[in-house]
Amino acid sequence: MPPRTRKNDTKDDANKKAKTDAKVVTWTDLTQQPEDPIFKLLNECIADSDPSKINLSIGAYRDETGKPWVLPVVQKAKQILLSDPASNHEYFGLDGNRSFTEASARLILGQDSAAMKDKRVTHIQAVSGTGAVRLGADFLAKFRPGTVYITNPTWGNHPKIFAASHLKVVEYNYWDGKTRTIAYDTLLDNLNTAPVGSIFVLHACAHNPTGLDPTHDQWKQIASIMKERQLFPFFDCAYQGFASGDLDRDAWAVRYFVEQGFELLVAQSFSKNFGLYSERTGCLTGVFADKETTVKAHSQFCALVRCSISNAPGFGAKIVDIVLKDAALTKEWKENLKTMANRITLMREKLFEHLKKMETPGIWTHITSQIGMFSYTGLTLAQVAAIKSKFHVYMTDEGRVSMAGLNESNVKQFAEAVDWVVRNA
Repeated sequence: MPPRTRKNDTKDDANKKAKTDAKVVTWTDLTQQPEDPIFKLLNECIADSDPSKINLSIGAYRDETGKPWVLPVVQKAKQILLSDPASNHEYFGLDGNRSFTEASARLILGQDSAAMKDKRVTHIQAVSGTGAVRLGADFLAKFRPGTVYITNPTWGNHPKIFAASHLKVVEYNYWDGKTRTIAYDTLLDNLNTAPVGSIFVLHACAHNPTGLDPTHDQWKQIASIMKERQLFPFFDCAYQGFASGDLDRDAWAVRYFVEQGFELLVAQSFSKNFGLYSERTGCLTGVFADKETTVKAHSQFCALVRCSISNAPGFGAKIVDIVLKDAALTKEWKENLKTMANRITLMREKLFEHLKKMETPGIWTHITSQIGMFSYTGLTLAQVAAIKSKFHVYMTDEGRVSMAGLNESNVKQFAEAVDWVVRNA
């Protein structure tokens, strides 16, 4: 008579078989990611002990002495916040500081926005502009998937963010290297041939990295084609007020598209125009066709936030909110913006004057026709390498420079370095 099989024996045999069949988990597919090129360049500059080095790498404002500038109006707002006995560190709702996000939406859409009056606008706080772009990308991937068209060159994170949201990304030439202007015909060609319903990422002002924006007439033509082909605009606005010194001028394209009846998204950053780089203060604003869609979109924004950051950071949003709610502080902020924009414009003019005086070979009028923090110089990869090794000037490989890194004490030195590499490298 065969021995009786106990239940525990059967369970033990199953466990042994499972252990035998189980695949050992390893990290064979884990690869080393290359260091981010911008921060790698910044680290190289920091490690460079040469006293004459010029840091034109990262997009952060510097004053005439080359130091970070805390806006005077931000200093005042901080004092107001610190002296407020009701101030606390409680959570916001899932949509963040609502007073801040409403002020953000009005800033980009206009104080008298018809879309806001019609309750067709929703807004949610994000982790600066980067977080707002990612939140918008995740929303589109879930509810309006399509091919995403971005400019080449573009801000380095754009292709990574949309790809991470599992959207197909297509880059198209935006810079004409021969004329050093916008490749406008290429832009129109892509608008006319993109699949109906595609998403186009548009820089609201101060295109990064070229500093070249379409004219108002060109924006109107872009909008006309996009409406005809039912293309979806996703504006990235990192430099409102900082680009030209005029908040309304820098928001013109977004407002025009809204007036033309577009549904759209706008990612806003307050890193540059408030100098709140590390506070990660941003907003995602959506404009939709009707109130019902807007309410549903807001609920989806909140759901996406809940499973990512859960709750937006408070300090920077409170600072911006204090300034935008107070007429006197808002006026002072606008003056601070003009200070930054005017200093950068002056550096463009000084650089162009030096290059012209030295009769540096090439076209350099784009230096002054560009706006915003960056200038796309047109220097080649070899020239960029030479200017770093010989003159300790740090700029990105594609020849983009942060104009805020120039001042009265180094702009001539930089111009002379450019002149040398253009003639010799």
